[in-house]
Amino acid sequence: MSFDLSLVKRRGDTLIAAHVEGGEGVTVLFGPSGAGKTSVLDMVAGLLRPDEGHVRVDGVTLFDRAARIDLPPERRRAGYVFQDGRLFPHLSVGANLRYGERRAPPEARWIGFEAVVDLLGIGHLLARRPRTLSGGEARRVAIGRALLAAPRFLLLDEPTSFLDRARREEVARAIEDVRDRLKLPILLVTHDQGEAERLGTRIVRM
Repeated sequence: MSFDLSLVKRRGDTLIAAHVEGGEGVTVLFGPSGAGKTSVLDMVAGLLRPDEGHVRVDGVTLFDRAARIDLPPERRRAGYVFQDGRLFPHLSVGANLRYGERRAPPEARWIGFEAVVDLLGIGHLLARRPRTLSGGEARRVAIGRALLAAPRFLLLDEPTSFLDRARREEVARAIEDVRDRLKLPILLVTHDQGEAERLGTRIVRM
């Protein structure tokens, strides 16, 4: 599976352009703040409409301005982990995770609830509400929810930010497992060069 992206978006006086072609693995968008990296993730997810270009994942066209194709976000099957987590505030951590799990057909699931909880070290958080979580805790829960939804591809916006060193390592290993064993396409935004070099199959500088 692979990404084929050619995107142009004008936002005020800023022009965001990205061209990405690649096979299996992790494609890293690397660059300073304000370069438009998160906007590219939003365009791939269907949350922001490009002015020009196309989005194809594994040969499936999700957006093509010339062909007038624009699949809604729910049909793109993207697992998007936002920087701010965006957990449901009225649900407990466990219920947020189960929400992601319910979105996945049983035959499509490739990781179980307990495995995600153990991997991210969030078992002690299951009964708590998002408003009581730290930024790092909320990010780990958001990553778990995305994984449990069994997406066709992952969009990770600074996936290890706000985590302590040990948890950063656990999440990095999880991303490596998805990359190497499951062959799930991953588009990852980071400003950390070491993380980009470790996880990235290819690095796109913006």
